[in-house]
Amino acid sequence: MPYPAIFRRTELMLGTSTLDRLSQTRVAVFGLGGVGSWCAESLVRSGVGKLLLVDSDRICITNVNRQLMATVKTAGQVKVEVLAARFREINPLVELDVRQQIYSSETASSFDLENYDYVIDAIDSLSEKAALIRHALSIPSVTLFASMGAALKMDPFQIRASEFRKIEGDGLARALRTKFKKTGGYPARTFTCVWSPERRENLGAAGAGSGLGTVVHTTAMFGFALAGLVLADVEKRAGTTEA
Repeated sequence: MPYPAIFRRTELMLGTSTLDRLSQTRVAVFGLGGVGSWCAESLVRSGVGKLLLVDSDRICITNVNRQLMATVKTAGQVKVEVLAARFREINPLVELDVRQQIYSSETASSFDLENYDYVIDAIDSLSEKAALIRHALSIPSVTLFASMGAALKMDPFQIRASEFRKIEGDGLARALRTKFKKTGGYPARTFTCVWSPERRENLGAAGAGSGLGTVVHTTAMFGFALAGLVLADVEKRAGTTEA
């Protein structure tokens, strides 16, 4: 079956065998905020055939500065539902499993991760993040890519991908290491993370709102980098680098 015209340029770049494999690839994305929403859109636009979209939140007005689906008009709507509607307009053939749900140790078994090729961790909560990483890495057939802290980052040229144990200067990675040590040690398998060593502080007045400062060009680049890791791995597995 010929590919829709929407993937013609992708096929020129990656070759038919890689595009074939992308159409059969299954990716679970956990956390659809400033990082995960852009990652998921990139995967849809690249021809990934099936996605599991997991996020429990509704769109908040403070999400507008960085999250793909957040606008003044969509504030208050369910994140995964807004994204799913958008993704079906991009690729009507994409298969979506949409969950307005929190991932936790208690809900882990309901996600059937063994049915997916890749898991994207873009969760902010430390306990949920640690639980997802352990769960995904306990399944030999699953490849995990994780985002470390994208807040308080301004310089996109410092963003990189490294094996988790080689990350230095990232607060979320440091907290995750501590969490692993206190809860049974590191996962059995290594995993690759997108992160930045950049260090900044909130500069806004206290009345500007709580939380950590963010800008969209860096959160989005974290998400695009995660999607890029998936595409590169699919291409490698397809065994082609067609010109």
